[in-house]
Amino acid sequence: EPLLACPNDPDDIKPLSEVANTHVDEVFIGSCMTNIGHFRATGQMLKQNEGALPTRLWIVPPTRMDEFQLTQEGYYNVFGDAGARTEMPGCSLCMGNQARVEPGCTVVSTSTRNFPNRLGDGANCFLASAEIAAVAAIVGHIPTMAEYMQFSKNIDPMSPDIYRYLNFNEIESFLKEAEKGKAMSSE
Repeated sequence: EPLLACPNDPDDIKPLSEVANTHVDEVFIGSCMTNIGHFRATGQMLKQNEGALPTRLWIVPPTRMDEFQLTQEGYYNVFGDAGARTEMPGCSLCMGNQARVEPGCTVVSTSTRNFPNRLGDGANCFLASAEIAAVAAIVGHIPTMAEYMQFSKNIDPMSPDIYRYLNFNEIESFLKEAEKGKAMSSE
């Protein structure tokens, strides 16, 4: 059963069944702890949703290279169609000083810390996997195990299309830029 860290202590861990159905206002999927596969899985889950999200969803990949690849694969279109707020890759809400959630809201986050007031004044922050966070964004509360399984049943954890790491040495545009850099440094 998935585990979540409860507000506002990363050591207060509870199984999904103990916190399911807790109302959620905002969801943050980002931080250096996420990888490109988490965003692909989120996109696949969002494709299953019909209508507007009942939450404010923040999507912030850790690097520009992740953002570039997700754009190339069409996931930024999925995020936009869902009404997600996409931010410049990097820390964003996780850092707590670049953006803030609404005061007093309940958040599900993939960030690394959930200390009081880190994401917003009086915010109650649960830490969870990107997949749990994505379902929370869709249903407006921490999902039940049945809701989680419903949205994740089509995501194969061994799929090379979802949880494939981003290999920079396979991205043509980045290889070209690296060659330009090498040529400039040798002049």
